[in-house]
Amino acid sequence: MSSNSFGKLLTVTTFGESHGPAIGCVVDGCPPGLALAPDEFRTDLERRATGRSRWTSQRREADEVEILSGVYEGRTTGTPIALVIRNTDQRSKDYGDLQDTFRPGHADYTYWQKYGIRDPRGGGRSSARETTMRVAAAVIAKKWLAERHGVRVRGFLAQIGDLVPRGAFDWDAVAQNPFFWPDASMVEELEAYMTALRKSGDSVGARVSVVADGVPPGWGEPVYGKLDGELAAALMSINAVKGVEIGDGFAAVAQHGSVHRDEITPQGFLSNHAGGILGGISTGQAVVVSIALKPTSSILVPGRSVNLAGDPVEVVTKGRHDPCVGIRATPIAEAMVALVLMDQALRHRAQCGDVGEVAPRVPGDAG
Repeated sequence: MSSNSFGKLLTVTTFGESHGPAIGCVVDGCPPGLALAPDEFRTDLERRATGRSRWTSQRREADEVEILSGVYEGRTTGTPIALVIRNTDQRSKDYGDLQDTFRPGHADYTYWQKYGIRDPRGGGRSSARETTMRVAAAVIAKKWLAERHGVRVRGFLAQIGDLVPRGAFDWDAVAQNPFFWPDASMVEELEAYMTALRKSGDSVGARVSVVADGVPPGWGEPVYGKLDGELAAALMSINAVKGVEIGDGFAAVAQHGSVHRDEITPQGFLSNHAGGILGGISTGQAVVVSIALKPTSSILVPGRSVNLAGDPVEVVTKGRHDPCVGIRATPIAEAMVALVLMDQALRHRAQCGDVGEVAPRVPGDAG
């Protein structure tokens, strides 16, 4: 299986399966001298983890990171950083009935068509368990971006099913509820909504938005290394993602040019419909992206499918699953944005050196 790596100057390669002995990644290209300890991975991995609330799968993994290489006396050495996490809470027996059956909405059928073999235990390599290592790798990227450039990457759940935030946006609220929801007044409503959904045995989709503040102007490589293009590709690689928007995204279809264009004054941009990216290059405004995640396909509602012999079967997916994968997708989306931004920052530095620090800049930022 190829294509398990992404990035150019910052390269991340992940490995492992949902029910294998371990999952891991190799992060290559991180500059030397960055302080890094195993405990620094804990917060973001717990934000992504299952089993931390009743609204997600009840699989409980310790997600303890082992740093195997690339760090000496607490600092990165500039050599490949290898990270591994042992799987400790697999229940492979839950998938015994799926050995010869394709679950509708999953990668079972396509993996079989491509490779002629598949691991049915929790989806194997196609499981969202793999995203654990993306989040771990991004802990490095987030720290480097913050220390080197003052960049902060944060995400939130912007929609779940037909529910959207109605009150004032509050970043503090995002960090204080299991939904990553920016409107604290709606948390009880979300709990009731998810309880009813779980009892019905069905699932629902979600929208997650990520905002990167402090991104300087100039990051991105036209024409084929555009910042927005690489963000879109990275975000589309996340399990269950079916759509990506930069800035206003599809809402731009109904806008007039006189509204959508982000006018510039001596005090800065007057709006940020473009999401902080023009011509594939960052403008110095906040970089804003959103993803649409499909409803979980592993549900208790019976669905039609076929087995390996091509015979019709009825599938009811048992085991531990999320009624909405979007609930814990926020740290995963943050991770992909941070990794792309660090890679682009390193590429900008390699090509342009310090030119970005002396080039003319538009003052202020109204977006």
